Amino acid sequence: MTTRTLPALIDAVLAGERRAIARAISQIERGGAQAGALVSALAPHLGRAHVVGLTGPPGAGKSTLVNALLGALVAQGSRVGVVAVDPSSPISGGALLGDRVRMGEHGEHPDVFVRSIASRGHLGGLSRTTRGIVDLLDAAGYDIVLVETVGAGQSEVEIAELADTCIVACPPGLGDEVQAIKAGILEIADLLVVTKGDLPAARSTARDLRHMTHLRRAPADGGWQTPVLAVTATSGNGIAALVEKIVAHATAVGRGRRLRAASDDAKPLRLAAEHEAAPASYFGIETGAPSAGASLRVRETHLDDAGACARSVIYALADAAASDAVRSAGAGASAVVDAHIAYLNAAREGDVLVAKAGEASRTAGGDAVWRVEVATEGGRPIATLASTIRFEAAPRR
Repeated sequence: MTTRTLPALIDAVLAGERRAIARAISQIERGGAQAGALVSALAPHLGRAHVVGLTGPPGAGKSTLVNALLGALVAQGSRVGVVAVDPSSPISGGALLGDRVRMGEHGEHPDVFVRSIASRGHLGGLSRTTRGIVDLLDAAGYDIVLVETVGAGQSEVEIAELADTCIVACPPGLGDEVQAIKAGILEIADLLVVTKGDLPAARSTARDLRHMTHLRRAPADGGWQTPVLAVTATSGNGIAALVEKIVAHATAVGRGRRLRAASDDAKPLRLAAEHEAAPASYFGIETGAPSAGASLRVRETHLDDAGACARSVIYALADAAASDAVRSAGAGASAVVDAHIAYLNAAREGDVLVAKAGEASRTAGGDAVWRVEVATEGGRPIATLASTIRFEAAPRR
């Protein structure tokens, strides 16, 4: 430290001095022995802040959502720190600061501290220094620390190990609904938020996400059931309800996830031998018949806005058939590594759908590829699902 000693800087950070906080963050980003000493000195002062992570695909509106949350939280009297991880410039390696621009409305408020940092090629949606910066803002007395990841895909789930509450922002029109169901980024969500809620596709996206929450094998920690909310950040619609859910989640499961030792968060979707019946019963899916892995009569509640059986329901049927087949194979615990579904024809109300599953092949690494065929009772093909499954114990052949 050139302008002030480390003890003096730590005292200033603990007192909440903005310039000291900014200098300390820069020190953490530079790294080295001084950064390590700074982070270690702050460790006894951690555990107050509620860390809220926001992640989701590029273009989901995360920064606009953070700006809206800032306004609502500050209005309630909270001090809020923001760590916005921007993609690195391929030329300079620095952040482009796009997130900071979108948060300009509240970024200069005396109770708000916003820092944009570059990911610098770090995988997982965060940066190498994100945790240290979160710890610093916690020690500095911020009540809530919002962490916005870079635009993330299905495997960027590092935020689940850092945040107490994980918000996954989903833009309307997710495309292939398997992206809303398979193991990956949506599986870490404590809150699922459909952004741009004023767009026509928002309602169907919210419906598919609600279906997805019923495919979880068990509730999240603390028995928390993941809600799905639609918000329009530019107008503020839905923001108050989102803040209420954030507070409710903190009350239900507590704070300090990153400070706890080993965690079971962000593990792949699990298929236990004692497969739970909750997802199947929610949709009315029947399993265990000798001639079919799973069956379903399409009801009005299964229909999408176009009057066809929602793709998320068809996926649930295929998933139930695969799960039943894996259980029957006596394989024990397993995890879905990947899944791809192709939708072939529409199913209508009154159709009886039948899903049959079986092992199709093995990968070079020994994972099993299970194929599910979904068709009407009359044989008209509806969909095919291929799931790559990793077993903890080799299945009986």
